[in-house]
Amino acid sequence: MTDQTPDTTQLFLTTAMLCPYLPGKQERKLFTHLTGRRAANLYHLLSENGFRRSQNLIYRPACEGCSACQSVRIVADAFVPSKRYRRVLRANNDLSIEVRPTTATNEQYALFKRYLESRHARGGMTQMSAIDYEYMVEDTPVQSILIEYRLRDHPDNTLVAVALTDVMPDGLSMVYSFYDPELVHRSLGTFLILDHIAQIRSTELDYVYLGYWVKDSPKMAYKTQFQPLQVQRGPLGWVLLD
Repeated sequence: MTDQTPDTTQLFLTTAMLCPYLPGKQERKLFTHLTGRRAANLYHLLSENGFRRSQNLIYRPACEGCSACQSVRIVADAFVPSKRYRRVLRANNDLSIEVRPTTATNEQYALFKRYLESRHARGGMTQMSAIDYEYMVEDTPVQSILIEYRLRDHPDNTLVAVALTDVMPDGLSMVYSFYDPELVHRSLGTFLILDHIAQIRSTELDYVYLGYWVKDSPKMAYKTQFQPLQVQRGPLGWVLLD
């Protein structure tokens, strides 16, 4: 298998498609494959420049006349949980947390489907089969983990949330997460982020990567509530978001 280096990496551009975040806009993505022994090094280098991973691809928006999508990361050590976040932590203190290898299970897939059908019914991911889910979880050329969250005192040890996470030299990157859509009172989406912050703070790492943030997209607004938040601004590098 050919080893990639920054000098030999080939980048490709997708065709234009409807933007999922901003009405009336179109999106294009710049992408390349992650392969070989140096995949992890290339991944970290490109992540520093605003790229995100999806299976064995790494991509960045490259939309004509638009730069609304920007990578963001939480500065974990400086994060101070608000009263609301402390309530979320207390509401979920009965969950067990287990870090597992990236091996897909039927139990995970069932929860994944329930989550998509409830929260993203019109999205393309709802058509994903069990095999598609397996590829999403297991087709990774870098160090990745699955974090399972279960009801500790429940007789069935019920699975309520899962996070697919990449382990990077300076932090954790939340690739995809899903949870039981009926447990609204637990604010599980928020809890998963808070737990990743806690895991980072228990190590010598620094950041929790949240993917892309779009200023004018309501579905992305929650990310700005985790301060201090850094945004990747091209040649300026990572800067604090006001």
